[in-house]
Amino acid sequence: MKRVIVACGSGVATSQTVASKVQKLLNEKGVTAQVEAVDIKSLHQYINGASAYIAITKPKESYPVPVIDGIAFLTGMGMEEELDKVIEAVK
Repeated sequence: MKRVIVACGSGVATSQTVASKVQKLLNEKGVTAQVEAVDIKSLHQYINGASAYIAITKPKESYPVPVIDGIAFLTGMGMEEELDKVIEAVK
């Protein structure tokens, strides 16, 4: 199964909120993928094998997968465009 990683500072509050929302949106669209919330310090352990990374903070480095703006899922502004990027990444 394809995996999407969401990371924030602690891996608890913000990333869990975004991960739940993205998982719900993917399910509604019939897209099969597992969305996981992790803390930013653990990101390197989870990024390998992931299809996409949803970043809550601006990444300080580049990653081998598409990086998607997680703030869009919190605010709703630009969310559809970012969701389309997630869907494209897991196909």
